[in-house]
Amino acid sequence: MQTKILLPESEMPTHWYNIMADMPNKPAPYLGPDGNPVPPEAMLGIFPEALVMQEMSAERWIPIPEPVREVLRLWRPSPLYRAHRLEAALKTPAKIYYKNEAVSPAGSHKPNTAVAQAFYNKQAGIKRLTTETGAGQWGCSLALAGQMFGLEVRVYMVKVSYEQKPYRRSLMQTWGAEVFASPTDMTEAGRQILKLHPDSQGSLGIAISEAVEEAAGRKDTNYALGSVLNHVLLHQTIIGEEARKQLNLVDDYPDMVFASCGGGSNFGGIAFPFFADKAAGSNVRLVAVEPSSCPTLTKGVYTYDFGDAVGHTPLMKMYTLGHDFMPPGIHAGGLRYHGDSALVSQLYNEGLIEAMSVPQLETFEAGVLFARTEGILPAPESNHAIAAVVREAKACAASGEPKTLLFNLSGHGHFDMTSYDRYFSGELENFDYPEEAIKESLQHLPKVG
Repeated sequence: MQTKILLPESEMPTHWYNIMADMPNKPAPYLGPDGNPVPPEAMLGIFPEALVMQEMSAERWIPIPEPVREVLRLWRPSPLYRAHRLEAALKTPAKIYYKNEAVSPAGSHKPNTAVAQAFYNKQAGIKRLTTETGAGQWGCSLALAGQMFGLEVRVYMVKVSYEQKPYRRSLMQTWGAEVFASPTDMTEAGRQILKLHPDSQGSLGIAISEAVEEAAGRKDTNYALGSVLNHVLLHQTIIGEEARKQLNLVDDYPDMVFASCGGGSNFGGIAFPFFADKAAGSNVRLVAVEPSSCPTLTKGVYTYDFGDAVGHTPLMKMYTLGHDFMPPGIHAGGLRYHGDSALVSQLYNEGLIEAMSVPQLETFEAGVLFARTEGILPAPESNHAIAAVVREAKACAASGEPKTLLFNLSGHGHFDMTSYDRYFSGELENFDYPEEAIKESLQHLPKVG
């Protein structure tokens, strides 16, 4: 029985797949405070022109520059695994495959776009990058990419994760980045939040506000984002492109594709290339999995909202819990985001993809089962996809249906042992965000039109 399905470096994709070419309806435009569409040139204050053009492009295939591919070859193509031992433990007729993005130097899928963004900024003459990070995987990835291309990197790390995950912070510093617990007193956005909430645990929305504010105030500095935006999801499609090739090598194809979903880059990376098949008539089901404590797709509303906490970003049409939504300090820090990618949101709104939420304890139970069968300790974020796959595999065991299930193992959990310790000691608990708290946050949505 084949366990690892490998591609040679020569088979690494040469182009990124742009889902906008196959969407039945084009994405709603980004809007400015006046309610009018934001022109591309308005984004040039914090992004290089090449990335702005990718953000707006409807071309199906975007070439991957050779300097980017040269760095990606350090770990790509990443392996696809058949989870034989997990299947046996679940006594399921389902075939389970996972794409292992934990093999990157930073331990997650995030370098796929970090490398590209660092390259384009270096090409544009930028000296510094600012960014935010939740669990720290994105911050580590941009620190790594900045080191590869000679860029300074400053990271605003969500305070709860800064305290929970000190070794991710150390890894960023090893690669030369500055790291600060957000909210800070270094920006006007941070000072505003601290004035209202002195004990704030922070959020991705707040950290984005701080990073964008600093980038907008310095000509030598641009902002880099690890999820949500179109060009970020574009760069991640190398994951699904490789997976399609690898499954073809074993003459298989998924009935369902799963990925955890916070801002959308993990989900878009594995699922979007399969959407091309869906648009051509395939029945493949694409499932985004989110925490029940931050249920953006499953309990949010589809409307225009800011991508950050204080309103520095353009308005994006997306599923949102409200830009000032403050999620609890769950241990899947990378999924604590109030909104979702505009592309993912529109696909969900049009019924072209699916979404589900899972509680925290179920995700850790699934992660431990995966570690004890497959040997890899998953990141808490990845545990959400694993939990959804376990549910489906058990359903197949009950029905006898032999489905093929694919998920993205977006990162390892080696820096998340405190979270696992708390799970084993019984300190973690489930948290379904109260409907009334969501309604309260949604009262503060910006008025458009």
